[in-house]
Amino acid sequence: MTKLILSRVLQTLLVVFFLVTFVFFAVRAIPGNPFVSEKKTTEQERAALEAYYGLDKPLPVQYFNYWKNILTRGDFGDSLGMKGRKVSTLIKESFPVSLKLGLLSLFFGLIIGIPLGIIAALYHNKWQDYIAMIVAMAGICVVAFVLGPIFQLVFGKPLPILNVAGWSRSSDILLPAITLCFGVAAYLARLTRGGMLDVLSQDYIRTARAKGVPTMKIITKHAMRPALMPAVTYLGPAFAAIITGSFVVETIFLVPGMGQHFVTGITSNDYNLVLGLVLFYGILMGIANLLSDIALLFMDPKLRKA
Repeated sequence: MTKLILSRVLQTLLVVFFLVTFVFFAVRAIPGNPFVSEKKTTEQERAALEAYYGLDKPLPVQYFNYWKNILTRGDFGDSLGMKGRKVSTLIKESFPVSLKLGLLSLFFGLIIGIPLGIIAALYHNKWQDYIAMIVAMAGICVVAFVLGPIFQLVFGKPLPILNVAGWSRSSDILLPAITLCFGVAAYLARLTRGGMLDVLSQDYIRTARAKGVPTMKIITKHAMRPALMPAVTYLGPAFAAIITGSFVVETIFLVPGMGQHFVTGITSNDYNLVLGLVLFYGILMGIANLLSDIALLFMDPKLRKA
């Protein structure tokens, strides 16, 4: 078990390293200059700014200094577009909002997707199964930037408790969370259905049914844990994907999360901000996958012996 965890940690570190390395050189290949704005900037002022932020040095030196600052001081650098602001400070201020939104979206996805998958498996090839899978397919096919405006028009405008956009009341989290949860719920429903159908066809389930064990007890005591293993495997990447992919929904609903900084960083060539977010997202995804693997180890004793 320890060996497996250490292996996952090492894989995560390698993935993050190569991801940041690729993004480091890719963002610098984007046409434009972070110090070009509506206000006229002279060549001397631009050169002074580049020297101050170390952008006048060769790329290999910049790359080495970036990793040096992170590993020795934990410093993501200064934002090039928001003068006087640290990238770490921007992440610290916006991450709790994205985390709160992501956790609620994941919760909604769980309470919708897993029961839907179980119902579809129990009524295999019946109308309940077909309806559940149609809903799941719709959740996969209809993307968030389409669902968001629909929910704003259908629910946000007529219901006073819900705002079309903004982040001033506790209820403002509901519409973006529901918008984000549909894709997760759809995949969970399909994975749960497939896992449950596989488990329900096993001999020990048939034996339990032959002995007259109630269906609900068979599901909760014998079938639930092995049937949910594919869904648990998906939960780690799903949670990370909700956090990292929420910038579209955050933009639609004007949520002050990390997504706004990602969009701003790309459009303004803010290299340090983009790199800091990519590094943070990469570590977050690695942690989410690791927690998912640990959960699988506890659910399946055979994996602990591997």
